[in-house]
Amino acid sequence: MIEVASRRLSAATLSARFPGATILDVTSKGPEAWVRFSPFFPHGGIPVPLSPGAKGASVEGIWQGLKVFDSADVDLNMIANTTMKGIKRTVRTNGPVRGHRAGIGSDVLLSYHDARLQIYLPAYRWVLDNCLTEE
Repeated sequence: MIEVASRRLSAATLSARFPGATILDVTSKGPEAWVRFSPFFPHGGIPVPLSPGAKGASVEGIWQGLKVFDSADVDLNMIANTTMKGIKRTVRTNGPVRGHRAGIGSDVLLSYHDARLQIYLPAYRWVLDNCLTEE
């Protein structure tokens, strides 16, 4: 059985809540090798969904890079970001979110739900299938 819990909970709280469980931090602040499960981890070479031939560094970079705001469109630098820092694009800086582009150069904006299905999940699935083998 797998349980997902907030990183903000202390190890003591998690241990009490899930006695005997193995606790793994798979966030961008987690230890090696578990950090590789973070969507922020820059595996590189991740195909950008709905964008034939385009590659991104991380799942989150692709997600944020295809996000469209009132005052900002696709951000190719975000898609290529390899630092695990500065990846979040916010409404405070860019205005309200209008949706996600259905690929680089597309005129189509996807809803949040459709973008999760057509962008985020395929990119993360590619990472699971191609980047997490033992080295």
